[in-house]
Amino acid sequence: MSFTVLIPARLASTRLPNKPLADIAGLPMVVHVAWRAARSQASQVVVATDSQAVLDACTQHGVRALITRADHPSGSDRLAEACDLLGLPDDATVVNVQGDEPLMDPALIDAVAAALTQRADCVMSTAAHALHSTADFTNPNVVKVVLDRLGTALYFSRAPLPWWRDGMTSAWTGGVATLPSPAPLRHVGTYGYRAGFLRQFPRLEPAPIEQLESLEQLRVLWHGHRIAVHVSDTVPGPGVDTPEDLERVRQLIGPRA
Repeated sequence: MSFTVLIPARLASTRLPNKPLADIAGLPMVVHVAWRAARSQASQVVVATDSQAVLDACTQHGVRALITRADHPSGSDRLAEACDLLGLPDDATVVNVQGDEPLMDPALIDAVAAALTQRADCVMSTAAHALHSTADFTNPNVVKVVLDRLGTALYFSRAPLPWWRDGMTSAWTGGVATLPSPAPLRHVGTYGYRAGFLRQFPRLEPAPIEQLESLEQLRVLWHGHRIAVHVSDTVPGPGVDTPEDLERVRQLIGPRA
């Protein structure tokens, strides 16, 4: 299995300015992400950034990085440009690891790549894990996914899915006491792509359901494409969106040895 890890990293962040360069145990966060990804089976790990400061930080710590345009409307556009800059063929497998995931499990990266490699009928792959918290199940910030019998995504939603008809009559008034069985699945935002589809994706018409749910992956399903989903037995480490998240990750990683 041969694949490339691409890590998009831009400095603009409303909740945590200069996030890729945030210090964690004496290293920029994006370096932690790249070093974790390098422990996967990826043939190469490349940071795609619009910032010279990020490029310099990566170079200083032996991480390969390249400069992409600053006017990309989405991370997918940035990754598509990175595929062109790297000269990746359309059938190459690319795994997108977000630049704010310093605790990313290398085994999960491998599993997402393998899920796409094993499914010729799919243009993308991603991951999920079982939910065990009713608060997470009803939380719109926790994205859920439902699958078919082959492990292909049927739908992603911020709503609690699948809807448990006989056990959720009080869902919006008194909360949910228990969860349905089998457990609902939480989507993990790590994606595998075929490079050719990654180049095509930004040109696809945005989908109404994508805009309603604010979930870009719904564009793929709306256009009739398929996404393979690896269901992980473990819960991934937390990402970093806010200053509070950053402090939590700093505590989990601890001081640099």
